[in-house]
Amino acid sequence: MLKNWMVVPTSLPLVRRRCHACGSERFRASGKFRVNANHKLLDAWLLVLCNACEDTVKLTLLERVNVRSVRPELLDRLHANDPGLTAELLQDPVVLHRNRIALDWDHAWRLDTGGSDHLDREVIDVSVRFAARIPVRPVRLIAEGCDLSRAEVERLIVEGKVVSAFRLTGKLSGDFTFRLKR
Repeated sequence: MLKNWMVVPTSLPLVRRRCHACGSERFRASGKFRVNANHKLLDAWLLVLCNACEDTVKLTLLERVNVRSVRPELLDRLHANDPGLTAELLQDPVVLHRNRIALDWDHAWRLDTGGSDHLDREVIDVSVRFAARIPVRPVRLIAEGCDLSRAEVERLIVEGKVVSAFRLTGKLSGDFTFRLKR
C-alpha cells in the first residue's frame, strides 16, 4: 500500500545574513516591497528585518530593469505587498544567489502523513512530496513519519530495511519515495 506524505511550509523561512548593525545572523521577511522608478528604469527590493535589532535590509529583486519588460501582474503584486509573492521570491534561486543569502527553514514546515494507520504495517511504501523547496534530511522525515528515532532509521538503512532510489543521506528538497521493511 502506497502512503503519500507531504512536507508543507507553515510560515516563511528566516533569511540567513549577517546584520551590519548588531551582528545577528537571522532576518525575517517583512512582507513589504520597495519599488523605485528612475525615468524608464525600475528597481525593486524585498524588505527584511533583523530578528535582534529590527534593522531593515533590502534584498534586490529587480535592478535597473526597463519598465516595459516587467509583467504588469508582477508590478501590481509588488505594489500590493502580496504575501504570496514574498514566499515565491524567497525560494527563487536567482534572488538567493544575487543577495548572497540562505534560508533557515527550522520550525517553518510540518510533515503531513495522513494518519498513523501505517505504523503497524510490516512493509510500507511511501511517496514524499514537497509543497515548497524545503531542504530536509530524509532520515528526519522517515523518523518523524514512522515514529522512530533517527538513529534507528539510520540503522535500518544500513541493514537494507529502508531502501530508496534516492540518496537518503544529506538533505533533499525534491520528491522521493522509499520502502520500509520492519
